[in-house]
This record gives sequence, C-alpha cells and structure tokens, in this order.
Amino acid sequence: MADNSDTRAPNGRRYLSQPLVKHIYTADPSAHVFDGKIYVYPSHDIDAGIPDDDLGNQYAMNDYIVLSMDEPGAPTTAHPVGLKVEDVPWADKQMWAPDAAYKNGTYYLYFPARDPQGIFRIGVASSTSPVGPFKPEPEAIKGSFSIDPAVFVDDDGEAYMYFGGIWGGQLQRWATGKFDPNGSDTDLHQDDKPALCAKVAKLTPDMKEFAHEARDVVLLDEEGKPILAGDHDRRFFEASWLFKKDGKYYFTYSTGDTHFLCYAIGDNPYGPFTVKGQFLLPVQGWTSHHSVVEFKGKWWLFYHDVQLSDKNHLRCVKVTELKFNPDGTIPMIDPFTD
Repeated sequence: MADNSDTRAPNGRRYLSQPLVKHIYTADPSAHVFDGKIYVYPSHDIDAGIPDDDLGNQYAMNDYIVLSMDEPGAPTTAHPVGLKVEDVPWADKQMWAPDAAYKNGTYYLYFPARDPQGIFRIGVASSTSPVGPFKPEPEAIKGSFSIDPAVFVDDDGEAYMYFGGIWGGQLQRWATGKFDPNGSDTDLHQDDKPALCAKVAKLTPDMKEFAHEARDVVLLDEEGKPILAGDHDRRFFEASWLFKKDGKYYFTYSTGDTHFLCYAIGDNPYGPFTVKGQFLLPVQGWTSHHSVVEFKGKWWLFYHDVQLSDKNHLRCVKVTELKFNPDGTIPMIDPFTD
C-alpha cells in the first residue's frame, strides 16, 4: 500500500485524518474503551476480485482483526485474527461490520454474515480477551437478520442491539416480518411513506440472545412525523450506533446513497429519536460507517474512507475529535481540509 499522508485527495483537498493502520485494509470501526485502552472492532477488507454492485458483493470479508491503542494519536496495534468465517458453523461468507461488548469478565463479538441460503444473520462469539480469539455460538441469534449490529450498554447494565441495513443489507426484504427472497434488491421505492427503520432488541443477561422480538427504531422530523423514504439526506440506510451523553440517547447512522452521517436524539434506548441533522460530510469512497466513544473527557469519531486504495471495497479506518455545542447538537465535520 502506498503512503498517501502527504498527497491530496482526488478532490484536491487534504485529508483531515490519516489511517490508523496501513498494512491491512479496515472499515466500519466500532470503538470501545475497555480497561483504560481503546479497542476498535473493524471489518477486514480484502480484494476478492468481485466488481462493485449495489448489493455489496465486492465486500467479501472473511475474518476480523481487532485494533488497539493507548489513546487517540498513539500507535495502533493490529492483533492476530480473532475470528474466521470457517470457524462459524452457521456462516457461509461476507463477515461485515461487527461490534463488541463486555460483561462479567467476558468480551462478546457481534457480527453479521450470510448463511448458506444467502440470508444475512447476526452471530455472537466470546472471549476472555478483548482481542480474541473468539469462540462463536453454533447458531445465529434467534430472531436476528440483516447487518450492522451495534450493542449499547446503558448505565443500569442493560444491553441493547441496534441493527439493520437496506440494499445489500436485506432489511427491505423483511418489511413484512418474514424474509422475502423475491423482494426488492434495494429499497421499497415508496418515497411518500415512512422510511424503513433500523431495529433494536434488548439482550438477555447472558448477552447471547434477544430478550424480545426486535422493534423499530423510529426516526422523527422536527414536527414529530416519521422521516419519509424519499428523504435520502436523512433517512436510515445502515450503520447504527448509539451513545449516551448528558442523559440523552444519540442514535447515529449512515444515509447510504447520499453518504452522510446523521444523528437523532431520544429520551430512552428504544426511541423514538428526533433527527437533528448531519455531522459528517461525505468521505472519499461510497460507504460511510462510524462509531463514537468518550475517552478521558473527550469524544471521538471513528470512521473510514478509501485514501489508501481509492477503491470502494478497500477502506481504511480513521479517527477525529467529535465536539458538541452547548445545546447538545453536533457541529459538522468535514473529512477534508484545504
């Protein structure tokens, strides 16, 4: 891989941040603070020689490698492979964006993958180490589907999983509550109706199953009406992430084909959440996927772009500081500087 730290992006501007690692391709970073260090759970991009398409078949990842650092800006360590697709009894291919959580001495890795029928499910694996190796459960989580699991542990110890993604993430094929193999390959093309929602389910105390059937994560506009499917600058596409600040719950996500990160604020983990706006402008590359974490009194946004490759499926993870206005709103971040 080339060292592009002193080069300009294709748009002629300089990059706001540099890749955390350059010897492998990484994406979809889920960052957590465990035992005073930052651990990042990314996808591990590879070049499988598959052309780009709207269903994401070019994203043919098959394992996970955990990153760690003592603090933002410190050297980043890429640990040995923590989990491989061939180690997961129910999974066939495409280990997409993961997340992790910790409880009672055990670290849990949550991950989507296609089963032998080509349907995305979400699995869980566990380890006594935050970097693995992780031992997977033999079956996917009952009632799970689609992609992009993100697990939030509230102050009371209750854990919630947010998940879902349209287009290649198949969320639109579950619109009736059951998988439709002949359903739309992208969205439902119902622009004047409420947009498809991300899903949320509380986890059982053992962190391995849903405590109830998944519910909609309802996004509302400033008038209290559901965001419409045609509102591509604000509607949910993929990449759920939830964090809590000053007693408020921030649900953040990607708009997909318009390439923004958006945030919405609610009063409890289930929502509804009122959309406040965008907070990251489009990066170089098609996808935008992120996480937000607090570390030593500052907040940090982990995200990715394609600086190292200029190819949509070969991405690199980055980090920049996330700031807040006094009223709790988030100033816009530009991933480029002049």
